[in-house]
Amino acid sequence: MSQISVSVKWGKEKFAGLEVNTSDPPQVFQAQLFGLTGVPPERQKIMAKGKTLKDDSWEGFAMKSGMTLLLMGSADTLPTVPAQQTKFVEDVKEGDTVSVNHPAGLSNLGNTCYMNATVQCLKNVPELQDGLNNFNGQLGFDSIMTNPSEAITIALRDLYKLLDKVSSDAIPPVIFLQVLHSVFPQFAEKGEGGALQQQDANECWAQIMRLLQQKLPGQLASGTASNTGSLIDQYFGIDCKSVMKCDEAEDEPESTSSERLYQLSCFINQDVKYLHTGLRARLKENITKASPSLNRDASYTKASTITRLPGYLTIQFVRFFFKEKEKVNAKILKDVKFTMMLDVYDLCDKELKDKIKPMREKFKEKEDRDAEKKIVPKSKRVEKMDVDEKDKEVKTEPFSFPEDVGSNNSGYYELSAILTHRGRTSQSGHYVAFKRTKEDMWLMYDDDNVTPITTDEVMKLSGGGDWHCAYVLLYAPRKLIIDDDN
Repeated sequence: MSQISVSVKWGKEKFAGLEVNTSDPPQVFQAQLFGLTGVPPERQKIMAKGKTLKDDSWEGFAMKSGMTLLLMGSADTLPTVPAQQTKFVEDVKEGDTVSVNHPAGLSNLGNTCYMNATVQCLKNVPELQDGLNNFNGQLGFDSIMTNPSEAITIALRDLYKLLDKVSSDAIPPVIFLQVLHSVFPQFAEKGEGGALQQQDANECWAQIMRLLQQKLPGQLASGTASNTGSLIDQYFGIDCKSVMKCDEAEDEPESTSSERLYQLSCFINQDVKYLHTGLRARLKENITKASPSLNRDASYTKASTITRLPGYLTIQFVRFFFKEKEKVNAKILKDVKFTMMLDVYDLCDKELKDKIKPMREKFKEKEDRDAEKKIVPKSKRVEKMDVDEKDKEVKTEPFSFPEDVGSNNSGYYELSAILTHRGRTSQSGHYVAFKRTKEDMWLMYDDDNVTPITTDEVMKLSGGGDWHCAYVLLYAPRKLIIDDDN
């Protein structure tokens, strides 16, 4: 017997249905309890029927499914009650400090800020959270290496559930980190002193998404009986069409290809001052390859257009380049401005442009109506205003095409999260997540420290110095609010 289910009593709390694999060393079980209770393994005393569990062996500790274990040990010091009364953002005056209720952060377990920032940014996609919540299964440590995509999916699901349950405290992501290290050994590399090395957050982002893609099923499209692809393909997949033309042989036929991306790249050079400029430059590039008509290497122009937009658009600033002499990924600190609202209409091919025009017209009509309302005298506007208007549920148009779940039907986006980096190389420095909330405010997730931040401060994350620079942007679909004329 290796996989059993037990309950653990810790003070007044009881955790039921914990899956324990006795073929793993006890340290794995201790790490699981650390993630649930915050009691570090060195403080844990696990007892059953008068026996105490050893740190390195199950010997002499008979475990049976359904039994209740007793955990003794204190968690890390709890935060004290603030001496001053909480102030809310709308009441803050210049020079005041702010203390507000906020979601939980993630403890840094030793250069794990890259992972924490990635996890926090992805949590700002409600459809991804729904997909994870609907995913069944329990984490079995013996199957991590045989089914890594399932292990990552379950571990992320369970971590998000913990984050949703805890308020204003930090969660130590021990289990998720262990799974990440087991599935991707490169993230478990240690330095000369034995401490974990810093890793590239965008690489972590891409690897997690790749495994989620293999496990999270897609949603049903309108009028279909079965889903197609995965949830990641639906909500993050970008389809592109590329036309390759030889610059040195006009008679050589053009070649056309298509590919699916999950991020757009914004390359940075001396001419790129704005995000949109970098995106356009990335879609038209010069390359050298073998020419079948010239029988030698020749210069080609590769022109790409987007044929399918996802609901959530991920953009990476290509800020790092490899320095051969120092053997490091050095950072480009250049200031590249981004926007809260993003329109990618001009990056699309003609067919997609025609397809998204009807929704864009609806946005334009809504803007015209809103502009007309502002012309109405204030007194008349007040008479028509419903007293409970602020409590009404805001209804929005679907942001996807009916036959293409998770797509974007307008080309309009709004900034939802930013993953930033401070430092000079991707394997050093510090990563932080900035997230937009439902109340249209921003929170900075600096590991376990979660604090409110203004939109003006967010816009200063565009680079230009040693402060945090935007590295990965996550744009959400801009939603069209339906007017309620009743």
